[in-house]
Formats: sequence, C-alpha cells, structure tokens
Amino acid sequence: MDFKSTFETLKDRATDLAQAGVAQSKRLAEIAKLKTANMAEEDAIKKAYIEIGKLYYAEKGATPDGAFAAACEKITASKALIETNNERIAELKQPGDPEPEAEVEVEIEVEAVEPAEPEEEAPAEEDKQD
Repeated sequence: MDFKSTFETLKDRATDLAQAGVAQSKRLAEIAKLKTANMAEEDAIKKAYIEIGKLYYAEKGATPDGAFAAACEKITASKALIETNNERIAELKQPGDPEPEAEVEVEIEVEAVEPAEPEEEAPAEEDKQD
C-alpha cells in the first residue's frame, strides 16, 4: 500500500463526510423551518377557534345548544363577576374619598463590619489647642 493511494482514500473519505455533514445540516435546517411554520399554523388555528367561540357566544350565548351550554354559562358568569369587580374599582377610585393608606413593613438586614484598627491615635482636642 503506497502513501499516495492512502492519502487519496483519506481525502475521499473526508470529502464524503463533509458532504454528508452539509446534507445533514440542510435537512436539520429544513426540519426546523417546517416546525416553525407548523407552530405558526397551530397559532392561527387557535385564533380561529377563539374567533368561532366569540361568534357563537355573540349569536347564541343567551340560548346555547346542548354541549355549548356549560361553556356559555361559564363565560356569562365570568363577565358578570368582571362587571361587579369593575364597579367596585370605580367606587374605590371616587374622587374626594381618601385613599386608604397601606402600612408597609420594611425589614433591613445590616451586616456587621469589624472596625479597622487605628494606625495612630490623633491628638486629643486639648493637645490641638496648644
């Protein structure tokens, strides 16, 4: 076995591996692109379902058909609760009424620091006046 043929064989193998790697990278990139497109389509489906539900509730929410009755009742109850909450919020925001003051408790942790040792003591006040 001569050196030149061994080198050519290794070179061919490296080329094949590089091409296989490029092909694999292209496949993985296309898969990722398709998965992203699928997620966008699933999001579009969810939005369409929501729109169908809103349209159904707007048209038949007061008298829903069989299987839709429970869901429509939940929506109606939630809307009533939201309205009650909004009315209470409006009451609490009335001008002229004092805003309730909330007590805030603050806890501060202080880390103990050891004082540095003095290098030299400064002369006392009496010594400075001389």
